Amino acid sequence: MEKVLRITESKARELYRTASDELKAILENTFGPASFSQKITDRIMTYEDACREIGITPIDVDEMHEEGIPDDEIAYRKIKTITKALNQGWCPNWNDGNQKKWVPYFNTLSTSGFAFGGTNYDYSAPDAGNASRLCFQSDELASYAGTQFTDLYKSFIL
Repeated sequence: MEKVLRITESKARELYRTASDELKAILENTFGPASFSQKITDRIMTYEDACREIGITPIDVDEMHEEGIPDDEIAYRKIKTITKALNQGWCPNWNDGNQKKWVPYFNTLSTSGFAFGGTNYDYSAPDAGNASRLCFQSDELASYAGTQFTDLYKSFIL
């Protein structure tokens, strides 16, 4: 009698770390080798990738529009999901004055009207303009989010 095993991609990634070579080959064949990349920026290239990474269902944009939720709020929810996925469980500790909290920033005076401008960090004194819920644990992640998801940030900010 043949049995079927159902497994989520996030659970498969968790098992992959300690799997035998044979099981790794099966998992890679099923989910694709890119799913097991150790670098989070290789795995999160879209909002849907972020949802898959943290094991949630993507929001239904059409349904949200029907409920009267504007595009900036939809973009904010997507960016929160992406931030959570890229941070891989890291949460800023606002009581730790030595912990850097990185955020991407954007220029609205560029030739395109909106462009990634770089990153900056603060230790423990976030202000309303820095979107502290959307901070990252590293400059690399903040830069990646700012460049990979510029259009989503534009929908949120403008």
